[in-house]
Amino acid sequence: MSEKLSKPQAAEESRQFVNFAFYKLDPAWRRLPEEDRRRGKAEFISVVKSNEQDVMVIPYCMVGIRGDCDFMLWRISYELPRLQEMSAQLLETGIGKYLATPYSYLSLTKRSIYVDKHIHEGQEGRRVKIFPGKFKYLFVYPFVKAKAWYRLTQHARQGMMDEHIEIGHKYPTVRLNTTYSFGLDDQEFVLAFESDRPEHFLDLVMELRHSEATSYTVRDTPTFTCLHRELPEVLDLLGG
Repeated sequence: MSEKLSKPQAAEESRQFVNFAFYKLDPAWRRLPEEDRRRGKAEFISVVKSNEQDVMVIPYCMVGIRGDCDFMLWRISYELPRLQEMSAQLLETGIGKYLATPYSYLSLTKRSIYVDKHIHEGQEGRRVKIFPGKFKYLFVYPFVKAKAWYRLTQHARQGMMDEHIEIGHKYPTVRLNTTYSFGLDDQEFVLAFESDRPEHFLDLVMELRHSEATSYTVRDTPTFTCLHRELPEVLDLLGG
């Protein structure tokens, strides 16, 4: 994984396109000859490596965790066409011909309007760049708020978010990456929590259920528990 993306020259504070692409493998692939499977995996890895200057890719495995998807690629780029072109190249590989995409979420980085009172080092909401992949686990879900939330005054929303943020600060082992999908995809946000301690994330979510802001949540599922592994290992764990 490369953490250096080529950046468009025009924009200081350029925002990043973020894509969470979930893949499901057709079991027929496991019945192919061993040499065909080995070549298909090598082609897939080669495509990811050939795009690493423009697209950061962090792979995750969900084999044995969810039945509807087997792995996920967290992809980040300054240019949306790069994501599309890379997807087409992946589908042309030997293994790509056997992949379906049951979920794919698109979003952009954006500074939060709620964090000015909660400034600290590495403050998630003040970043327009994300640097993911430092933790073993990733918990991802799309998020939609009720329209009534947006009819509240800024002061009322800020008060509820202050409570929300304070709860989050009690769990420093959990790192939040919030990206925005308004007008780009069906959800309004995509939330991606990184941690090495799944039990801390569970406790955080349970405590957040008691916060006032949660009453304005319309949808926060499906929820994906993803294990970070290097891409060759992710593909080997698919079987065969």
